[in-house]
Amino acid sequence: MTNTNYPSASTTTTPQRNSNSKNIVIGLLAVALLGSWAYFLMKINRSDKDVLAKTEEGVHYMSQRDSLENLYKFTLDKYDSVTVANNDLSGKLTGKQGEITKLKVEINSILKKKNATSSELARAKTLIEELNTQIETLQAENARLTGENQTLTNEKTQLITEKDTLTANLATTQAEKKVLEETVDVGSTFSASNIAIIPVNEKNGGKEKETTTAKKVDKLVVSFDVENRIAKSGPADMYILVTAPDGKVISKDATGGTFTTREEGDKTFTSKLTVPYEQGKRQNVQLPLVQDKFQTGDYKIQVYHNGFKIGEGVRTLKKGGLFS
Repeated sequence: MTNTNYPSASTTTTPQRNSNSKNIVIGLLAVALLGSWAYFLMKINRSDKDVLAKTEEGVHYMSQRDSLENLYKFTLDKYDSVTVANNDLSGKLTGKQGEITKLKVEINSILKKKNATSSELARAKTLIEELNTQIETLQAENARLTGENQTLTNEKTQLITEKDTLTANLATTQAEKKVLEETVDVGSTFSASNIAIIPVNEKNGGKEKETTTAKKVDKLVVSFDVENRIAKSGPADMYILVTAPDGKVISKDATGGTFTTREEGDKTFTSKLTVPYEQGKRQNVQLPLVQDKFQTGDYKIQVYHNGFKIGEGVRTLKKGGLFS
């Protein structure tokens, strides 16, 4: 029998083979899709890492630049404080300031660059550190000079005080010296004693006779003694004033003139005598006063030395009688 109701083997195998192939294709597509996603995810992850690295690098760069700028600003502030404190120290730190200026110029040129390289920033850092060292040296020098200046100021103040003290002492000494000199000066004034006024009549043959009759008087001889225990030996000037009865000072002698007294102003004198005085010894002085005619009345004699009146006397000349 060739015909049967059971299905043959050929009719059952074909659908199963098609199903397997389809599954294989699906599996391959799934693998490919997964691979694509894996590659895509890996690429995304790598890109994120690059961005992160670039971001971190940028942040580091900006942070480094900001740090340098802040450090530089702090250093400059410190430098400004030093120079302000040093303005009165006569430019003794000019050399240091010149080196600092050179460093500042190079640092500024680097920090002003928008795209400065890392090596340039590193160079700027080195320069800032060097600048800071220079400024610290400057601070130390400034402190030393300030200390010296303060010491000099203190010494100057002390010297001024000592000078003022010496000036005051000198003024006191000079005042005392002046008082002493004045005392010695006044004390060296001679004293006059034994003042005598002798009217003399000269007879023929040179014989002299004392007289009180005015018309017979040929001369008046003024005599007195002088002495002083303080005055040193040497010439001493004496001024003699003879006042006639009419109140006028006789000044016909060639030595007459004026002199200054200490208490009475300028006065006219009759004669000036220079006495060769020997210290501590009493010495007699005589002055003859000659006139053609003497008036009746009182003749007043005054003796001055060192601006002071040291003695005076009066002598009266009479008119005389019929047989005088």
